[in-house]
Amino acid sequence: MAQSAQRIFHDDRAEHRDQVHWRARAFGPDARSLSLTIVNLSPHGLMARCDAPFVEGARIHLTLPVAGAIAGEVRWALGGRIGCRFDRGIDRATYYEMLAAILRP
Repeated sequence: MAQSAQRIFHDDRAEHRDQVHWRARAFGPDARSLSLTIVNLSPHGLMARCDAPFVEGARIHLTLPVAGAIAGEVRWALGGRIGCRFDRGIDRATYYEMLAAILRP
């Protein structure tokens, strides 16, 4: 099994992910604007749906409510979904305030 496939099937994250449905604007490695639908989120990363093609290691920049501008690295890409790890984690207080803004009806 390829190394990237092993990562997808073997989820060794210790950090809880919060399920969300948030549309965000982002910039990919070519600096073009693109739309993401964030599916799950943690203080250190996210999974999103995106129509743009990505490869492992690609850089992405996005803006999240409360937390502001976030940069990260695409860790995997498969079937219109990407997993991204943020360069710097979001502190807990900011994260929970952001989550409340995202989940607000």
